[in-house]
Amino acid sequence: MDEQPLCSTVFAERYAQPGDTSRAAVFHRVARALSRAEPAERRAQAERVFYLNLQRGAIGAGRILANAGADHGGTMVNCFVHPLAIPADAPVQALDTALAHALDDARVTLLMGGGIGYDFSPVPPADAYERRLSSGRGACAALDRFDAMCRALPFTGPRRGAQMGVLRCDHPDLVAFVAAKRGRTRWPTFNLSVGVTNAFMEAVRHDLPWALFHHAPPACPSGASPRLPDGRYLYTTVPARTLWHAIVTAARDSAEPGLLFLDTIRAANPLREHERIDATNPCGEQPLPPYGSCVLGPIDLSRFVLHPFGGDGEPRFDFATFADAVRIQVRMLDNVLDLTEWPLAAHEHEARRTRRIGVGVTGLGDALTMLRLRYDRAEARALARRIALAMREHAFAASAALAAERGVFPAYDPAAYLSGPAYRTLLPLKVHHAIARHGLRNSHLLSFAPAGSVSLAFCDNCSNGIEPAVGWTQCRMVRTADGQVRPFRVENHAYRLFRALHGDNVRLPGYFVTAADIAPADHVAMLAALQPCVDAGISKTVTMPGQCSLAAVDALFFQAWREGLKGITIFRPDPRLASVVTDDAAHARRDGPVCSGC
Repeated sequence: MDEQPLCSTVFAERYAQPGDTSRAAVFHRVARALSRAEPAERRAQAERVFYLNLQRGAIGAGRILANAGADHGGTMVNCFVHPLAIPADAPVQALDTALAHALDDARVTLLMGGGIGYDFSPVPPADAYERRLSSGRGACAALDRFDAMCRALPFTGPRRGAQMGVLRCDHPDLVAFVAAKRGRTRWPTFNLSVGVTNAFMEAVRHDLPWALFHHAPPACPSGASPRLPDGRYLYTTVPARTLWHAIVTAARDSAEPGLLFLDTIRAANPLREHERIDATNPCGEQPLPPYGSCVLGPIDLSRFVLHPFGGDGEPRFDFATFADAVRIQVRMLDNVLDLTEWPLAAHEHEARRTRRIGVGVTGLGDALTMLRLRYDRAEARALARRIALAMREHAFAASAALAAERGVFPAYDPAAYLSGPAYRTLLPLKVHHAIARHGLRNSHLLSFAPAGSVSLAFCDNCSNGIEPAVGWTQCRMVRTADGQVRPFRVENHAYRLFRALHGDNVRLPGYFVTAADIAPADHVAMLAALQPCVDAGISKTVTMPGQCSLAAVDALFFQAWREGLKGITIFRPDPRLASVVTDDAAHARRDGPVCSGC
């Protein structure tokens, strides 16, 4: 099939370095660079193995493809989480110093190509003690500062900074935070999420009052503002459903905030006794501790479909070749940790403590279509789960083998991995035995990112991440390296392949479905099928009908919580607001969340 202009443009402007005349050249550069972590006598073989794996669809995330082996300085790590180290009893000067330090760290990290997530809950509320800060008060004022900093950075080319702002459900500034992106104009460099707890969800369910707390004392303390045993001050108590209504309304109207289910995230973390997670990276697929990072490597599932659409045989997924690709990907990503440049010493320290990596997927929607499976059917979810379980098995097996060769990660706790139900029931006995014998090289192994840009540049615009296709033919408005926004017509990979095999006049079969064709509950059902297999997180946007009700959003959020998801984000098309993607049916939607180019 002919090259699509948008795919070649994104490739050239985001990933090709001087001398990279083709994708094969990029893969050679990356394979050569990442083989340097191997012993000298193995490097040539490792380079060949990595190159062939890249060629068959086991690509790295954007920062690896752009920066591995490049002459310029840049990290190979896509995303980070930074703390706002504000002491509970911080005086005015200490608070401003802490924010200034966090802004400095963020500048360095963003300019090296990393996206950042933050938990803004430590920031004192807007009506806390009088601080007289010129930048304003409260969590929203702090986000203003970080957004302005990011927008002012001298980025080159089409890439821009990406940030995630999280606020806990018991922060006194919650209502202002939730309403801040109404109209989708404020904080353009940020995605937003509310960190909700099981207690909050139960309070909403049972229509109970909900208390808003903070360690900073209120500006006008009274008898109604007692200090609790843990040192926090009670600001006010409101009906939980009042806060919930504000969250649901903002999500429906502005696609933000999303929800992070903090208790679910923490319970699933095998290192929960050793670290605290309060935020994720900008796209939500990596819940991370302070200074945590994610080294990502998606695998294009559409490349492992044999006999697509059944043209020359029954279509099937090549699990044997896929298993080999996963094992090689684990080794390649582990090498990244030892070779990359780190924006901050704290990033390197945390990465070496846990050696987190994120083998992921892209093209799931296309792969299911090529297998003649409709995305929203039970059999499609069953196959997707089987693929994810295979990834889990072979990623953990590869990490155990690496531990035998290179040693376990420093924070390894055998009991956490060998006794946890996710490891007892979701791994074959032989892998469990390998972990018991050798340990693990990496604390976390799987993470399903959006993979939007790399899917365009290297995968012929396959459906990105675990998403179904947004549309078969689209007009996308893209900012090019010269700063101009240009329209590009682009077709979905599976659609192009079907047309190449069957011609332009054949009607699309019923298993060709786009995101808008799928009921929101079925989007969530796919997430629920995959999440138990993925030890980190999954980035996915649930598409809602344009006329969806608040009750529908309410029900969907509760479905996500009940089914054990770690987070959820929705999107409802609104023709009154700007769009960068339009499909042939004139449905408009944003091009995914703010993303740092994974």
